[in-house]
Amino acid sequence: MTAAAFRRIALGMQGAVERAHMAHPDFRVGGRIFATLRGDGLHGMVTVPLEHQARFVRDFPGVFAPESGAWGRAGSTRVVLKQAKEDTVGEAMTLAWQHAVAKGPTRTKPARPKQPAR
Repeated sequence: MTAAAFRRIALGMQGAVERAHMAHPDFRVGGRIFATLRGDGLHGMVTVPLEHQARFVRDFPGVFAPESGAWGRAGSTRVVLKQAKEDTVGEAMTLAWQHAVAKGPTRTKPARPKQPAR
């Protein structure tokens, strides 16, 4: 699978838009990131519920792995594009998109700054 195919699948999700996060492309729905592409063009990431992450990692070793640290423990799952098949990534991407949609949109207005203590 290529980075272009990953991007095509992500942008094929209803309401998905491409933005940037930490200097690499991300894909959002309702303001929530559900997938990213690393700048190296070799890896992507999908954020799936932990039970799905465990299944993808178990069933497709060498393709999926939890991201490092807290991100991985929260469902962020690395995708090795060279090893991945489009239908498998499509399934993972759909789950990531559904998970983001279920959380609802992020706030559209910035929070008001706190007033200084008197």
